[in-house]
Amino acid sequence: MHDKTLAQLSTGLAGGEFSSVELTRHFLDRIAALDGRLNSFITVTEEQALAQAEAADARIAAGEAGPLTGIPLAHKDIFCTQDVRTSCGSFMLDNFVSPYDAAVVTNLAQAGMVMLGKTNMDEFAMGSSNETSYYGPVRNPWDSSRVPGGSSGGSAAAVAARLAPAATGTDTGGSIRQPAALTGITGLKPTYGRCSRWGMIAFASSLDQAGPMARSAEDAALLLSGMAGFDERDSTSVDRPVDDYAAALEHPLAGLKVGLVREFMQEGLDSGVAAATEAVLGELKRQGVEVIEISLPNAHLSVPAYYVVAPAECSSNLSRFDGVRFGHRCEDPKDLEDLYKRSRSEGFGAEVKRRILIGTYALSAGYYDAYYLKAQQVRQLIAQDFRSAFERVDLIVTPTAPGTAFPLGDKTDDPVSMYLQDIYTIAVNLAGLPAISIPAPPAEGLPTGFQMIGNHFEEARLLNVAHQIQRETDWHRQVPAGF
Repeated sequence: MHDKTLAQLSTGLAGGEFSSVELTRHFLDRIAALDGRLNSFITVTEEQALAQAEAADARIAAGEAGPLTGIPLAHKDIFCTQDVRTSCGSFMLDNFVSPYDAAVVTNLAQAGMVMLGKTNMDEFAMGSSNETSYYGPVRNPWDSSRVPGGSSGGSAAAVAARLAPAATGTDTGGSIRQPAALTGITGLKPTYGRCSRWGMIAFASSLDQAGPMARSAEDAALLLSGMAGFDERDSTSVDRPVDDYAAALEHPLAGLKVGLVREFMQEGLDSGVAAATEAVLGELKRQGVEVIEISLPNAHLSVPAYYVVAPAECSSNLSRFDGVRFGHRCEDPKDLEDLYKRSRSEGFGAEVKRRILIGTYALSAGYYDAYYLKAQQVRQLIAQDFRSAFERVDLIVTPTAPGTAFPLGDKTDDPVSMYLQDIYTIAVNLAGLPAISIPAPPAEGLPTGFQMIGNHFEEARLLNVAHQIQRETDWHRQVPAGF
């Protein structure tokens, strides 16, 4: 059953081929047997999952099921889940049990999906390798000595290893797309505001966005349909109807124009990833797509701009974790200042502390104009580059990551090298655009990713193009050995 797509699982459940309880038990057994090699889950919610599966079977029997009813999934541990620990991969929230569900969790539960558990992640979503988690690193199922990418590495590894049919992730600077590329799955970062951020623990509020992680574009379309929608509780949620993503999948691609970013195909790109990108472009051309070389002249500024904006917002958002209201509290504080200092020093890991310090410095008196304001001005230049490009092309294409999965520990002592793993993805978040990463041909036995970027709210077009590529190729069907 773990080899079936979401659409096949939906058909099997509707036709009585298997029950949701049987399906859920199958995945729970796989997690128990195989996740010790990956560490992709922080919490497995077996009892709750089986109860939800029984309820789903009742809905199916009553003829009240939708396309997602009874299908299991995993949630990144950044989404609040009622009566279940929500840790954000941090010791700071190791003891936090949420009293409510995040909007995305509620939406998918109402669609009848079954939560298998909460997946491992970089601490507070800060990282590109899933090595900053308090619960230890996640391992890539293609090679357990390598990283799965981050921060949604647990979700990516679980889907790639067939421990869950699909999972939720979040993307602040590439945290859905980069791990999708490194593990050989499909990951979509929707337009900013398309999915509610209510109940999703904030890292950088103007950049964070929830999205689906699945094996194929067709599966991602089904999952996004259940996740997306307006939420009046989220001031950044856009009041706009949700497209019928599944209906748009079959449109032919002939006549489409895509722009290949010149700057992203030069120095710093692994030769194997470059060859994989060319292979996907060849498939697009065979389907009648015109490939045009374009320039994003300010794209090289996206990493420095991001690493001012994101830490500044992180500094503000994480100030609430002070040992007073919830989360970790130090033992026997001498006074209030000692409580704050020791609770935060003990609760946060090194990467989170680094970003809080950078962000606080960038926002401080005398430096705000020089750093934060300047970064926001650069952000507008990057957004304008995209607007100009979309006057010429329908979509923009790039590699997702500059290389394949790197060894565990390879970049932990070099933060800048780690940050550059998101060099092709960060500009998308700064501009609030949707983008998808799909599997491209492997390089030296490891997955690679191909990224497509759309204009605002063009998720349906991205999924359509991705699906048409996947209809004619098998890169997304490859499975890690042993899983």
